[in-house]
Amino acid sequence: MNLQPAVPAPGKILVVDDNPIIQRTLYFALRDRGYQVLMSGEIADALNVVRKERLDLILLDIHFPQDMDVNSGGNRDGFWALDWLHRMNEARGIPVIIISGDDPAMTGPRALAAGAAAYLHKPVNKEELSAAVAAALGGRPSAPPAEHFGV
Repeated sequence: MNLQPAVPAPGKILVVDDNPIIQRTLYFALRDRGYQVLMSGEIADALNVVRKERLDLILLDIHFPQDMDVNSGGNRDGFWALDWLHRMNEARGIPVIIISGDDPAMTGPRALAAGAAAYLHKPVNKEELSAAVAAALGGRPSAPPAEHFGV
């Protein structure tokens, strides 16, 4: 009889940010906590990833370069993407954490009102990131993989 406690799967997280430095920072912070991390630098690509992958969480920036498609009806920012995600069957139930360098007093309440699970201000503090991710995943904190302990 196996009496070892079951360890929940850490989860698959999509990071959506056009800044490669922010992408890498979040990638390593999340990977080091045992999460599988996918990255996208643009909204259209991120929506395609959501359609193809079974995600547990999305970290979404607000600002992206101006959409050059004149038929798009305006700039597609993180709030546009969040609204779109709420309409996608494939994204149903996936929590979204908004990350932004904007004024948290303005953007934070707007993000939460738009349905975000949390708002994090850039530069993102690793402890705040870890706590927000665990809360968004229903309190499932992840531990670093065994290789980080030399096991």
